[in-house]
Amino acid sequence: MRWDLNELGSTGLRVSPITLGGAPLGSMPENFGYDVAAEDAVSLVGAVLRSDIRTIDTSNGYSGGESERRIGRAIAEAGGLPADVTVITKVDPRGSDYSADRVRRSLAESAERLGVSPLPLVHLHDPEFHDFAEMTKPGGAVDALVEARDRGEIGHVGLAGGDVNEMMRYLELGVFEVLLVHNRWTLVDRSAGALLERAADMGVAAVNAAVLGGGILADTTGSRTTYGYRPATPATLAAVAAMRDVCRQWGTDLATAAIRFSTRDPRFATTVVGISKVSRIESTILAATAELPEEFWEELEGLVPHPENWLDHVPPSS
Repeated sequence: MRWDLNELGSTGLRVSPITLGGAPLGSMPENFGYDVAAEDAVSLVGAVLRSDIRTIDTSNGYSGGESERRIGRAIAEAGGLPADVTVITKVDPRGSDYSADRVRRSLAESAERLGVSPLPLVHLHDPEFHDFAEMTKPGGAVDALVEARDRGEIGHVGLAGGDVNEMMRYLELGVFEVLLVHNRWTLVDRSAGALLERAADMGVAAVNAAVLGGGILADTTGSRTTYGYRPATPATLAAVAAMRDVCRQWGTDLATAAIRFSTRDPRFATTVVGISKVSRIESTILAATAELPEEFWEELEGLVPHPENWLDHVPPSS
């Protein structure tokens, strides 16, 4: 039985509570610690197309486009994209080139690899690593993405990135319809709080990604020591360990709690979870709909690390 799809803000798009995250599908062992063979990725996407998950997220730059190629191949082998499935991608620079021309090339590359046109939603990806003035100047990258929407080449424009302080600057431009945050609204990091509040005030839809913190919140052994692709603080490691124990006491596991923490938040239309094994499709869906009592959540909330341990903590000015 299919779960209900959610409205993605004012875009008119409908998304499932869980979105397949395409980053691992191109094989990014430097980020995820393992390889994913092409045939396995294609089979995984095919299985997702037959599952309750009706939304797929990828990016032009994931493994040099390999994620999009594999997703596109799976769509072709399935006989085309099912009518109720939405594929979301992102524009990416080529090296340091994040010009308007590069944005246009990125869009063309993604449409060709995925076999999807027009692309329903495209995010400006990780702009915080580039000069804000250059990105937002007339005729720059932001303008190019908006113009592609206005020409009908893409349906809607989104913003996807990390550093919440830089994301706030882009959000305030008022041109984005969807905001994707990653690693910054999880069981142990709430960096995105003010950003999410501002998005809600502006009527911008919110998507949450990397809710497992790069894998540490799915680790059952306690061996992982990085959060959000950087070394975790001692306080964060201690909080993760304590939360893992609480989950055991309540008869669940940390990965389930991490996913459900996001899907139970009404601000998020969908939660992006990287999946690279067919066996994890059903367990992810079960986690997204797990019934856990309020007392459980209150206990976890008492273990959240101090803000100075969050990825984007800004110390108060003296």
